[in-house]
Amino acid sequence: MSTLANRIVGSARLNSQSYEEVESDPYANLQAVGVVLFSSLAAAIGTGIRDTGSVVQLLIAAVVSWIVWVLLTLFIGVRLLPGNKTQADFGQVFRTTGFSTSPGILRALGVIPGIGWFIFAGATVWMLISFVVAVRQALDYTSTARAVAVCLLGWIIHGVLFFGFVLTAF
Repeated sequence: MSTLANRIVGSARLNSQSYEEVESDPYANLQAVGVVLFSSLAAAIGTGIRDTGSVVQLLIAAVVSWIVWVLLTLFIGVRLLPGNKTQADFGQVFRTTGFSTSPGILRALGVIPGIGWFIFAGATVWMLISFVVAVRQALDYTSTARAVAVCLLGWIIHGVLFFGFVLTAF
């Protein structure tokens, strides 16, 4: 299961073995970035953004936001809420969470009249579930509940940081 397409499908299917594979493959860093960019581009398409400048801004914001979330996840998961076997580095969390955005590719279908919004929302929720699986695998947790706690705490802190930055920027 080493091709990019197989990794994307396996990650979207919440296959823990797919996450273990990308976690242990340092050469998958660029692939993870590509999945995040492709998923973010799909979100731009799904929301109807057509302006090139806006798409570029969205892609930059998505990558920066993802890296911040990776750093938060790593800190919370390794320092605040480690499991008995937790041992992870930036690259492992970077790769697994990058591939966790693979369901977001479906957000491009958000342009379909009538049902597009539901597809977009469903793909976004699917991404969050995928992120939990990615965190569980990257941090070697035996408990999904611990991974949910890390993701929830990271999401709250990320939201405070993001909205605080946005509010001070305007």
